[in-house]
Amino acid sequence: MSKPGYISCLIVDDEAIAREIIATHLSHFDRINIVASCSSAVEAFQHINTHNIDLVFLDINMPQISGISFAKSINRDIKVIFTTAYRDYAVEGFELKAVDYLLKPISLERLEKALQNYFEIYGGDAKKTSSEAFESDFMFVRSNRKMIKIDYNDIIYIESYSDYLKIHLASQTIVTRETISAIEAKLPNHLFLRIHRSYIIAIAHIQSFTNEHINIHNIALPMSRSYKKDVLNHLEKF
Repeated sequence: MSKPGYISCLIVDDEAIAREIIATHLSHFDRINIVASCSSAVEAFQHINTHNIDLVFLDINMPQISGISFAKSINRDIKVIFTTAYRDYAVEGFELKAVDYLLKPISLERLEKALQNYFEIYGGDAKKTSSEAFESDFMFVRSNRKMIKIDYNDIIYIESYSDYLKIHLASQTIVTRETISAIEAKLPNHLFLRIHRSYIIAIAHIQSFTNEHINIHNIALPMSRSYKKDVLNHLEKF
């Protein structure tokens, strides 16, 4: 039975790490009640038959019954936010009147926007407060076909190579296929600075800087003209 004032949700994805990421993100919102985290559509059907479900976070590419087939078969009063690694199903997803269509890896900020879409249509406010909504101290990135948790404090700098990135940590370097602008949107701006079209640095690891370079872990990274003014203004506040 739904808690009064709460949105009862199901998370449906055959990847355990994907379910964990969504559940972690949803923990930031105080009106979300996760009824169950399901590894298949078959399992999800059992919960729909025994609970009043308002919203389903639904993967598409699953064995046995796909997310699209599942969405077509459930009561239209149950709303769907698709979560998938594939863009190919976007049109079909929206034809099913999905609230939103999220591409993995899913950031907290992007999931919050999807919830806002839901609440704008069906009433209420998804946010606790702006400051509380983004208190995560980590993110997940996809690398070598799995989702890897990265603590913000471990990041030294991020380096762009066209459509993939190297995330340099103290103990290792993680390569992920993502643009630097996309990763920049996920990072807390009070901890990181974009200093160049190819570089984002962790402010805490800066050793020294000039008008041309920032030294971080004994590496001199270039500061481009287009970012220089904002970067220097930011650093001079410390």
